Amino acid sequence: MPAQLFLHQLQLGPMQNFVYLVGTEGQREVVVVDPAWDVDAIEKTCVIHGKRLCGILLTHSHKDHTNGVGELLARRDLPVYANRAEIEFSDDLRTFGDALRPLGPGDPVPLGGVTARVIHTPGHTPGSQCLYAADGLLSGDTLFVNGCGRCDLRGGDPGQMYTTLHQTLRKLPGVTRLFPGHDYGDVRVSSLDRESTRNPYFQLKDAASFVAYRMRPRT
Repeated sequence: MPAQLFLHQLQLGPMQNFVYLVGTEGQREVVVVDPAWDVDAIEKTCVIHGKRLCGILLTHSHKDHTNGVGELLARRDLPVYANRAEIEFSDDLRTFGDALRPLGPGDPVPLGGVTARVIHTPGHTPGSQCLYAADGLLSGDTLFVNGCGRCDLRGGDPGQMYTTLHQTLRKLPGVTRLFPGHDYGDVRVSSLDRESTRNPYFQLKDAASFVAYRMRPRT
């Protein structure tokens, strides 16, 4: 029988961020995805579940997803997994120095007996990545419930976001559970099947209409 995924979702901070603890049921080690805002809460949750942090995985470099990394590294020696393109893009990530472990598309992430890999999903930033583990997709700021990440910030590219959503993520099984990086939707966990029918960014069938819609003036 394949190992079962352990995944715990925490909402932390003023921007409704989701932080995740991810590992294998029956094993102590977990990776924390996008640690930010409240390191004490993250570590307390590990203790409650009998888990021990063994690494940090970043979906991208924006501060609201990374502002707890420095504090965690000051407390313990942990590897920081980030996309190679994002490390090249972000001065902030490079301050983590020797802790950084660059990842490329499809590279495995150590989660015990659960098969896990990263998917390069540019658009929000050049090195945005999702963690695909068992039947779960941890999507950072690439894909939200009923939305997708902004493309008007530095490094954003709406054309790449269209390709990411329509040519990369839509190829994953529809039953894949979606765990977004922010609590912006009507549910905290969705699925790709649900998003394919409800998410407006999946209804735009060509790149030009997607770019026009994504880059429309914000009100």
